[in-house]
Amino acid sequence: MEATVPLSAAWRTDAGLVRSHNEDFVIVYEPQTPDDYHRHGTLYVVADGVGGADAGEVASQYASERTLHHYLESDDSDGPGARLIEAMQAANTDLRRLAAERDDSRRMATTMVAVAIRDARAYIGNVGDSRGYLWREGALTQVTRDQSLVARLVEEGALTAEEALRYPYKNVILYSLGSEKRPPIDLFEVELEPGDLLLLCSDGLTRHLADAEIATIVGRELPDEAVEVLVQLARERGGEDNITVAVIQHGPRVATEETVAVPDVDEELLTQTIARPRPEPSPVVGMMPVTVVTEAHPRLWPLLLVLTTVMIILIFLLWIFIQQATAI
Repeated sequence: MEATVPLSAAWRTDAGLVRSHNEDFVIVYEPQTPDDYHRHGTLYVVADGVGGADAGEVASQYASERTLHHYLESDDSDGPGARLIEAMQAANTDLRRLAAERDDSRRMATTMVAVAIRDARAYIGNVGDSRGYLWREGALTQVTRDQSLVARLVEEGALTAEEALRYPYKNVILYSLGSEKRPPIDLFEVELEPGDLLLLCSDGLTRHLADAEIATIVGRELPDEAVEVLVQLARERGGEDNITVAVIQHGPRVATEETVAVPDVDEELLTQTIARPRPEPSPVVGMMPVTVVTEAHPRLWPLLLVLTTVMIILIFLLWIFIQQATAI
């Protein structure tokens, strides 16, 4: 694969309709020269701050900026993947130091999903429950694994996927930058093909949109339009959290037949912000019981006739008993 396959990307972050401030943050590095590309590739980072008030905002922005700084300053001796993870770990150390200097009792932490792309390979680092997806030929696959309590319970079989949707502590994350000295950061490597899309997002998007809907939207729209539609649709459905999404397209789009239906999106939502109540869930339509009637075998007719006669006699005797009891 040629290293010069072009990338086109778009990203957007939005506070949503419930939170008074945005604790999400996006930072991007796109090289301006071929030399910069061969040295660094491209880097996209999405972070979702934890801590409330300004602590979450500071954590997500500071950790993202420090991750980019350490990534660009480090060498490439161990490859882009290891380089990315070490940059995130170094940002974790910087964030913990900043929290100590602030002398603030509030927790300063952030989830992070980041992708470094070079030579048709994507190296995705993840800590927390922000997600990285791969879209290829109409199918959307979650590459990262949620480091959250509810995901762990599903993996261990303690919860089903349906129960996880209603689990009261589904927002509890297990690991994050700033929470411990060296959090476990997952690394995933993906070999890209022309037309592939990578999508990074905070959980403010996935709590309102199903994967099938996301797949259809990013498959039919170019990146700059796709991020607008995704964010606005999440807002229309309640916007309960900050919403951040980045879509990166590798090479030209390959035409595919759409097989997944997506709800109609009001075109006005693309140009204006509308606060609407979250729609009530559609009623679940249960399956009606089905009675199968089959023709009786000829040899069974005598038996059926005898059983019918016995039933008639029993009913007649029961009627006589009721009459006598009433008369008494």
